[in-house]
Amino acid sequence: MTGVDFLAHEKIWLDKRRYDEAERRFYERRNGPSPPAQGSGANSILQDIARARQNIQKSLAGLKTTLQPTRGSAHKPHNPSHSSTTAGGDSAEQGEILTRVMNLELENQSLHKVVEELRSALSKLESRVSVLEKRPVPHAPTVNGTAPNKAIPAHTAQSTPEEEESDVDLFGSDDEVDEEAERVKEQRLQEYAAKKAKKPVLIAKSSILLDVKPWDDETDMVELEQCVRSVQVDGLLWGASKLVPVGYGIKKLQINCVVEDEKVGTDLLEEEITKFEDYVQSVDVAAFNKI
Repeated sequence: MTGVDFLAHEKIWLDKRRYDEAERRFYERRNGPSPPAQGSGANSILQDIARARQNIQKSLAGLKTTLQPTRGSAHKPHNPSHSSTTAGGDSAEQGEILTRVMNLELENQSLHKVVEELRSALSKLESRVSVLEKRPVPHAPTVNGTAPNKAIPAHTAQSTPEEEESDVDLFGSDDEVDEEAERVKEQRLQEYAAKKAKKPVLIAKSSILLDVKPWDDETDMVELEQCVRSVQVDGLLWGASKLVPVGYGIKKLQINCVVEDEKVGTDLLEEEITKFEDYVQSVDVAAFNKI
């Protein structure tokens, strides 16, 4: 027997009150009755001590039940109220555990349903992808690097296997259908090419601002501007002009022009303007913008 079992079956703590009462009566008979106030105080102290001992006994009994559950039925608890309280607590804990288990089962079932739905959706998606991968992609003919837009008829896009079988001609009519389709395709290609040829071609143009500098302040700027505007080339259009002071009484001619990029360039303009050596010292491009 362990120390805990020994303390659990020890009854001297419970009988101590009776021993104390017998000892008190013995001393009362020998020395006379004790004062009532002191007696009542001693009784209250003894009662508190007895309650503490009972609580210790209950704790030891509960510890014994926990350590040896199989032997709990052989020894009945001394306090029936404690046993009922323990049973009630155990039943409440069992009920809480059962509730948690039921909630977990419900969550498990819902998760199983979600997983099954995801699996079915994934299988459907895989089947659709496999069908799309097996289906041949028609290549549309291209004209000058671009493919014409051809609308697919609705009845051909939604044809059933029965209709496809009925369209099969066993007597060689497929060649006639192919010839007709080729003829229509060729006609549409010619119409597309003619329509594209009629579209106006965009001409790339640029706006150029030139700075024409004279030799000195005695240069006739009016004559210089007339010389510059006398340069006439296909794709060149002169615009507004103005005189901008440079310093020491010298002014430069700032003139704007619009050119076609394929016909006129800045090198050509500089070469033609600098031919007027009596008036022009140099030509600079002040601004260049695409239109």
